[in-house]
Amino acid sequence: MPKYDANEVSEIVEMLSFQNLDVRSVTLGVSLLPALRHEDIAEGVHSVLLERASKLSEAVERVSKRLGVRIVTKRVAVSPVCDLIDSRASNIEEARRLGLRIAEQLERAAKELGIDYVGGYAAFVDSGFSLGDLGVIQSIPEALSLTERVSSLVNAASTMHGINLDAVSMMGDIVKVTAELSNGRGCARLGVFVNAVSGIPFIPGAFHDGREEDPVINVAISGPGVVESVVKLSEGGDIRTIHDSIKRASFKITRLGELVGREVAREMGVKFGSVDLSLAPTPAVGDSVAEVLKAMGVSEVGAPGSVLALAVLTDAVKKGGAMATSSVGGLSGAFIPVSEDSGMAEAARKGFLSLQVLMAMAAVCSTGLDMIPIPGDVESHVISAIIGDVMALGVVLDKTLGVRLIPVPGAEEGDEVHFGGLLGSSPVLKVPKLGSERLLARGGVVPPMVNRLLRG
Repeated sequence: MPKYDANEVSEIVEMLSFQNLDVRSVTLGVSLLPALRHEDIAEGVHSVLLERASKLSEAVERVSKRLGVRIVTKRVAVSPVCDLIDSRASNIEEARRLGLRIAEQLERAAKELGIDYVGGYAAFVDSGFSLGDLGVIQSIPEALSLTERVSSLVNAASTMHGINLDAVSMMGDIVKVTAELSNGRGCARLGVFVNAVSGIPFIPGAFHDGREEDPVINVAISGPGVVESVVKLSEGGDIRTIHDSIKRASFKITRLGELVGREVAREMGVKFGSVDLSLAPTPAVGDSVAEVLKAMGVSEVGAPGSVLALAVLTDAVKKGGAMATSSVGGLSGAFIPVSEDSGMAEAARKGFLSLQVLMAMAAVCSTGLDMIPIPGDVESHVISAIIGDVMALGVVLDKTLGVRLIPVPGAEEGDEVHFGGLLGSSPVLKVPKLGSERLLARGGVVPPMVNRLLRG
């Protein structure tokens, strides 16, 4: 366990008091496979969660109070629900109904345990569909409209298996219907991913892999305000100086995350997993990744140079954070959600951000297209085509990316929408009324690309 000297403690206190430093989430990974021993598998899910996660809320509260660190959310990531459905369902309708019952029990358990979100309502279809995958996907609109804490991910592509065009097409429809049933809000808990990995403490990408320790604590840090502050203090320095300053700040932020994670794990008597190094913004002023880019010298986010600055930021965050923790996990980069970052939302209001610019920025960050409100009348095949573009980007670059679009019913380009809390607010972004229906209608799975060969 690392030691902390007086100067370092003093710096951390300043970060906590004046620069919006907090720990974004403490996420407990839990295997739901013991639920298979129950005759009623949905009731089994509820029972397993109550047993395994019963100490989480109190442990987080105690550690937060003892260390004086704000821990924003408590979350649980469970085994992919598609696997549970596969063990019992014999047809698609049965699979869909079982999925809904499991979602209801996840929600019930989360409320009883005082947990903010449950991740793992998941399907993995990069190489094809199982009955469990279809059960999850077909039930997503209803499941997310009936719950407030359950989140869902669908992995539609991977470097190893390629891009499932049938899944990409299907998810355009699922996103649309989810938005219609939930007035858009359900889509804030739905992500379509490429190369999804376990151990992510962020929603909606979180799920628990059976090969991880069970249960296990993973931590998500924050800290854009801290990074913005050190960049401003380096005014006049060259880009290497800026890079070094960010690296040093990331080291300190990550050490705090490591300390919190280990303390919560110790309180619960479970294993500590990893720290996700990602800089996660909030709608609060002074906690924005966009403002970091501007402090680095970008005139407005979206201007030429934004991709360059974001690449430097992401690299420095990774290098600094990697030295501060024994185990790096999750996405580990920089997040650029539009509605959740006040600076990104402001750039969208000024007309500097478009889907195309965000797509380019996604190539050098962690999240892809994230928390983007779009007009409610955008056709589902256009949404599918956007998803397909991000899937291709993730496969070619061999990285994890996601798509979290929110078609807001009745809203048009430029309308301001408010999601509340950490979800923030943003203008509705323009979406070209063009798609690639004929391309997507070809269906099938795009073969793994040439970078797959590099993996042996």
